Amino acid sequence: MLEAIIGHVTQFVSLSGGEKAFFSTLLTEVHVSKRNFLLQPGTTVKHEYFVIKGCLKAYYMDAKGNRHIVQFAIENWWVGDFDAFYNKVPSKLYIEAVEDASLLAMNFNNLNLLFKKAPIFERYFRILVTNAFIAQRKRIMSTLEKSADERYLEFCATYPNIETRVTNYDVANYLGISAESLSRIRTKLKS
Repeated sequence: MLEAIIGHVTQFVSLSGGEKAFFSTLLTEVHVSKRNFLLQPGTTVKHEYFVIKGCLKAYYMDAKGNRHIVQFAIENWWVGDFDAFYNKVPSKLYIEAVEDASLLAMNFNNLNLLFKKAPIFERYFRILVTNAFIAQRKRIMSTLEKSADERYLEFCATYPNIETRVTNYDVANYLGISAESLSRIRTKLKS
């Protein structure tokens, strides 16, 4: 499991053997079975999670009981309720396993220790946060500017490994359209 996360980190920054070894000591393995929750609203968030294997979805429920998917997470992605983790507020998200999932967890105190003893990891996480911010901005702009057809095609191009792993309802929910609309879009695109 550790090889996967070390491989991911070294795509962005160079690590010494000592930094790799220290980082590895700060992680714990977590397993979540399909349809079970890694996180639920109201809980204290003590960890961020790196997906080794599996697929998860993060969502919140609005006041009317409607689900809104904000993120999918597959292999080599980080997932968590980052607002709750960093700001020490109760979680607002559900994070549910779409498939059986194996993850590595990093707790808040260990993350700060990592930043202190191996500052290269601050650069790694800064790069990830910047990339996530850019992706979020693109998603917002896409929702505001593009048709449902265009958003679906963009989703498939950007995340080709997700569509076949989650339900049609979840893809539609993520795109902000109904499952029926997604079905019509797919039918239209096939012809």
